[in-house]
Amino acid sequence: MRFYSIIIPLYNRPQEIRELLDSLTRQTYPDFEVLIIEDGSEKDARTVVESYCDSLDIRYFYIPNGGQGFARNVGFREARGDYFVVFDSDCLIPDDYLAKVEQALQNGYLDAYGGPDAAHPSFTYTQKAISYAMTSSFTTGGIRGNKRHVGRFHPRSFNMGISRETWEKTGGFRWTNKSEDMEFSIRMSRQELRIGLIPDAVVFHKRRTTFAQFFKQAYSFGQGRIRIFRSFPGELKAVHALPAVFTLGMMGWLLLLLLQLILGWSLYSGFLLRLGTGLITGYFLLIFLHATYRYKNPGIGLYSIYASLLQLLAYGLGFLGEGFNYLVKGRSESERGGG
Repeated sequence: MRFYSIIIPLYNRPQEIRELLDSLTRQTYPDFEVLIIEDGSEKDARTVVESYCDSLDIRYFYIPNGGQGFARNVGFREARGDYFVVFDSDCLIPDDYLAKVEQALQNGYLDAYGGPDAAHPSFTYTQKAISYAMTSSFTTGGIRGNKRHVGRFHPRSFNMGISRETWEKTGGFRWTNKSEDMEFSIRMSRQELRIGLIPDAVVFHKRRTTFAQFFKQAYSFGQGRIRIFRSFPGELKAVHALPAVFTLGMMGWLLLLLLQLILGWSLYSGFLLRLGTGLITGYFLLIFLHATYRYKNPGIGLYSIYASLLQLLAYGLGFLGEGFNYLVKGRSESERGGG
């Protein structure tokens, strides 16, 4: 039986880390420790972490703010385990998570693994809608790590595990944020390590709690895709540009609508407007029906339309903006101080 080191970077989330640690106290698999790496938070969680010292094998580290990738590296260096597990601080962990991981690794060993995320029944409508937008095959869920992902499977850092030997071989994270987990996963795969999905290793991912925060996060994902392209050109597929195509299509549809209303244009614009309106309406109706079926709640279906629209537009704008900087200005967001 392996000894696991659970590593959690933390930034200004004392309440969310309390919920995560509370879920870890109920793990049915006993052989693990928890390392909390406080990444220069203004609202530190030392008191919260110390309150779990009697129920968990837990250690707390406070470091200057350097970003979540480098915070995880601190955890790797301090860990005592045979296998390292990385969670985001806004996750809830099912009671049998480590037991399922251990069983999967015994059945077929992996140097690194990733697991899926889902929405907990206690989540708000907003959280469930954001979870839908991030996991549905009708949004960008089809290009993220899951059973039906595009291309080679790449574990994501909200739910990722690596062996100690993998960390020693790779050196951990090289980027501090903005797709740092993708860069790490690609490097692992290019070193021919055994990487795979453990479908039963599910976490409940709360994600950002407001749509404004979600928009900002999705925008950075679009930027990150171009950053990945700069380092690994072969990793950019046509499907990764679909949110940008959607964004340009929405902008074109709005422009035609304005021209129709202001200038009274009718030649071609009327047909294109009807076509665009039909496609947009059909797409969002599909999302509404699918999300309603998944959560058995039409209210969440309506929220999911808005979350999906925000995600696609934000990702598309980030992708286009970073792509413009790369093609026209010859530099990326990271080279201009963006991480």
